[in-house]
Amino acid sequence: MPSINFKTQLITINDWILMVLPKSASSKLPSRGLVLVQGTINGKEFKHPLEPDGKGSHWLQIDSKMLKTIGAKSGDTVELSIESSKEWEEPNIPKDIKDALESDKKGMELWLDCTTKAHWEWIRWIRSTKNPDTRKIRIEKTISKLKSGKRAPCCFNMSMCTEPHVSKSGVLLDS
Repeated sequence: MPSINFKTQLITINDWILMVLPKSASSKLPSRGLVLVQGTINGKEFKHPLEPDGKGSHWLQIDSKMLKTIGAKSGDTVELSIESSKEWEEPNIPKDIKDALESDKKGMELWLDCTTKAHWEWIRWIRSTKNPDTRKIRIEKTISKLKSGKRAPCCFNMSMCTEPHVSKSGVLLDS
């Protein structure tokens, strides 16, 4: 896949700084769902999954370390060159999910048998709610589904935004 080159403005939604890909750039990616990319922001290398925005594009949270590295702040325009990557890195597993898996030997065994990409998708499905009770139920259902032979979540819109801090009903909030 050739590199996708574009410029975009860093925006703030709630207290997160992020960049949203122009739809013309996002449309060149292989999926409307979560996509792992590698490339450069303002000439500095990075590799990270792009989260779908629920509107047909993708976005990326820019943490304080990356802001310092690229010499930018919210409101600045940044230049990117990206391409999709198939070499997924394991996600950070939130503590509540990790605790549940560690307390269920068979569940953990089956989790470890899933692909790295499936781990990302399970975590996205679990975290896509603000309701702590729903989150707990989803963790339990994940282990149950793993035990019934499922290796990835089903019946889940992979193109929706699953970060409730910056989205509502699966759609990225406006800045």
